Amino acid sequence: MQINRFRAGLLGLSCAAAIALPVSSAHAVEDPGGGTGDIVGGDLAQTADTPWAIQLSNVNSPDPTGEYCGGTLVTPTKVVTAAHCVEGTSTGEWTAIQGRDRLTDTSVGRESKIASIWSDPSYGRGGGDVAVMTLATPFDGVPTLPLNEDPGVGESNVTATVYGWGNTEGTGPANTFQKVDVPVRGDATCSSVYGNSYNPGGEICAGYPEGGKDSCQGDSGGPLVAGGRLIGVVSWGRGCADPGYPGVYAEVSTYVDDIKAQL
Repeated sequence: MQINRFRAGLLGLSCAAAIALPVSSAHAVEDPGGGTGDIVGGDLAQTADTPWAIQLSNVNSPDPTGEYCGGTLVTPTKVVTAAHCVEGTSTGEWTAIQGRDRLTDTSVGRESKIASIWSDPSYGRGGGDVAVMTLATPFDGVPTLPLNEDPGVGESNVTATVYGWGNTEGTGPANTFQKVDVPVRGDATCSSVYGNSYNPGGEICAGYPEGGKDSCQGDSGGPLVAGGRLIGVVSWGRGCADPGYPGVYAEVSTYVDDIKAQL
C-alpha cells in the first residue's frame, strides 16, 4: 500500500487517507510508533541554519509533542506543506512552530496558529499533494525559502536535502530536527519502481538504491531542497529507507503557479 508520511493515528484519519489513494502494488507499512524521532539515516540539523523549516503540530497527533507534519516558510505568513497532512482537519487543530530544534524544548522558538488552509483541488486524482497554510501570527524577520520553478531539476541527478522531525526508525534522537542528503532519481526510475502509483507529471523521487536514508512518517509536508530552493514536498513511499524504494515528493515546479496564487 502507498503510505503517506504524516504521523499515523490522527483520530483514524491517516488510515482512511492512505486507503483512498490510488495504488498499483502492495507497499509495506512502516509502524511509526509514538514519540520516536525523525529523518531515517540522517544527521542533526539546526533551525538556525534553515529558519524556513517549519514543524506543524496537531492537537490530535499520537505523539506527545503534537508532532505531525513539516512545512516550509515561503513568505512571513505562508507555509507550504502536503495536502494529505491537512485533509479532513480544521485550522484550530494546528500550530506552526519555527526555530525549535528539539520539540520538547518549548522555551525556544516561535509559534503561530493557522488562519486558513488551501489544499490543491487536484489532490487525490494522481497528484496535487501540496497545500498552503496562512499563519495567524506572521513570522516577521524569518528568512524564507524560494520556490523552484525549473521543471528540469527532477531529471538533473542533483543531490537534494530533506528536513524533518519525523520517525528515525531508531537511527536518531526522538523529536529532534534532522536532515539527510538524497539523490533525485528521475521519472524513469521512479516509474519503474512504483508503476502507476507514481505521477511523473507532478512528482519526483529521491533516495539511494541501497536504501538507508530517507524521509519517514512525521516528515510529510516538509522540504526537499536543492540549489537554495524548495524543489519537493515530502509525500509518500514504501516503508522508509527500504532498499530499492526511494521517497516520493510533490514536485514544486509543477504546482508553482497554483502555490503563488495563494501567497
